[in-house]
Amino acid sequence: MSSRAVLLERALPLAILVVAVVAVPVMILSPTGLGRLSGLRQERTKADEEISRLGQQITELRAEVKRIKDDPAAVERVARDELGLIRQTEVVFQFKE
Repeated sequence: MSSRAVLLERALPLAILVVAVVAVPVMILSPTGLGRLSGLRQERTKADEEISRLGQQITELRAEVKRIKDDPAAVERVARDELGLIRQTEVVFQFKE
Protein backbone atom coordinates (compact mmCIF):
# COMPACT_ATOMS: atom_id res chain seq x y z
CA MET A 1 0.00 0.00 0.00
CA SER A 2 1.31 3.41 -0.89
CA SER A 3 1.80 6.17 1.63
CA ARG A 4 -0.86 8.20 -0.15
CA ALA A 5 -3.45 5.42 0.32
CA VAL A 6 -2.57 5.13 4.02
CA LEU A 7 -2.87 8.91 4.44
CA LEU A 8 -6.24 8.91 2.66
CA GLU A 9 -7.42 5.97 4.76
CA ARG A 10 -6.61 7.86 7.99
CA ALA A 11 -7.57 11.36 6.87
CA LEU A 12 -10.96 10.56 5.34
CA PRO A 13 -12.71 9.45 8.58
CA LEU A 14 -11.15 12.40 10.40
CA ALA A 15 -12.38 14.82 7.72
CA ILE A 16 -15.90 13.35 7.89
CA LEU A 17 -15.85 13.73 11.68
CA VAL A 18 -14.77 17.38 11.44
CA VAL A 19 -17.48 18.14 8.89
CA ALA A 20 -20.08 16.46 11.12
CA VAL A 21 -18.91 18.33 14.23
CA VAL A 22 -19.33 21.63 12.39
CA ALA A 23 -22.42 20.83 10.30
CA VAL A 24 -24.68 19.26 12.95
CA PRO A 25 -24.76 22.27 15.32
CA VAL A 26 -25.21 24.62 12.37
CA MET A 27 -28.20 22.59 11.14
CA ILE A 28 -29.70 22.30 14.63
CA LEU A 29 -29.40 26.02 15.39
CA SER A 30 -30.49 27.21 11.95
CA PRO A 31 -34.01 28.67 11.44
CA THR A 32 -35.10 25.33 10.00
CA GLY A 33 -33.69 23.37 12.95
CA LEU A 34 -34.92 22.78 16.50
CA GLY A 35 -36.82 26.07 16.75
CA ARG A 36 -38.92 25.22 13.74
CA LEU A 37 -39.43 21.68 15.03
CA SER A 38 -40.74 23.07 18.32
CA GLY A 39 -43.06 25.45 16.48
CA LEU A 40 -44.38 22.63 14.32
CA ARG A 41 -45.06 20.50 17.39
CA GLN A 42 -47.07 23.34 18.97
CA GLU A 43 -48.96 23.83 15.73
CA ARG A 44 -49.76 20.12 15.58
CA THR A 45 -50.98 20.16 19.18
CA LYS A 46 -53.33 23.05 18.36
CA ALA A 47 -54.55 21.26 15.24
CA ASP A 48 -55.20 18.07 17.25
CA GLU A 49 -57.19 20.06 19.82
CA GLU A 50 -59.21 21.72 17.04
CA ILE A 51 -59.89 18.34 15.44
CA SER A 52 -61.08 16.99 18.79
CA ARG A 53 -63.33 20.00 19.37
CA LEU A 54 -64.81 19.78 15.88
CA GLY A 55 -65.36 16.03 16.28
CA GLN A 56 -67.31 16.67 19.46
CA GLN A 57 -69.33 19.38 17.72
CA ILE A 58 -70.12 17.00 14.84
CA THR A 59 -71.30 14.36 17.31
CA GLU A 60 -73.58 16.88 19.03
CA LEU A 61 -75.01 18.09 15.72
CA ARG A 62 -75.69 14.54 14.55
CA ALA A 63 -77.53 13.84 17.79
CA GLU A 64 -79.60 17.01 17.31
CA VAL A 65 -80.45 16.02 13.72
CA LYS A 66 -81.54 12.58 14.93
CA ARG A 67 -83.75 14.17 17.62
CA ILE A 68 -85.35 16.51 15.08
CA LYS A 69 -86.00 13.63 12.67
CA ASP A 70 -87.49 11.37 15.34
CA ASP A 71 -89.25 13.73 17.76
CA PRO A 72 -92.00 16.15 16.62
CA ALA A 73 -91.70 18.03 19.91
CA ALA A 74 -88.06 18.73 19.12
CA VAL A 75 -89.08 20.18 15.75
CA GLU A 76 -91.59 22.44 17.47
CA ARG A 77 -89.02 23.50 20.06
CA VAL A 78 -86.52 24.45 17.33
CA ALA A 79 -89.23 26.31 15.38
CA ARG A 80 -90.19 28.29 18.48
CA ASP A 81 -86.74 28.98 19.88
CA GLU A 82 -84.69 29.57 16.75
CA LEU A 83 -87.27 30.74 14.21
CA GLY A 84 -89.68 32.54 16.53
CA LEU A 85 -92.73 30.73 15.12
CA ILE A 86 -96.04 30.35 16.96
CA ARG A 87 -99.15 28.23 16.46
CA GLN A 88 -102.13 29.69 14.62
CA THR A 89 -104.22 29.55 17.79
CA GLU A 90 -101.69 31.43 19.92
CA VAL A 91 -101.68 35.15 20.59
CA VAL A 92 -98.43 37.04 21.14
CA PHE A 93 -98.32 39.95 23.56
CA GLN A 94 -95.42 42.39 23.33
CA PHE A 95 -94.68 44.64 26.28
CA LYS A 96 -92.49 47.71 26.28
CA GLU A 97 -89.98 47.79 29.06
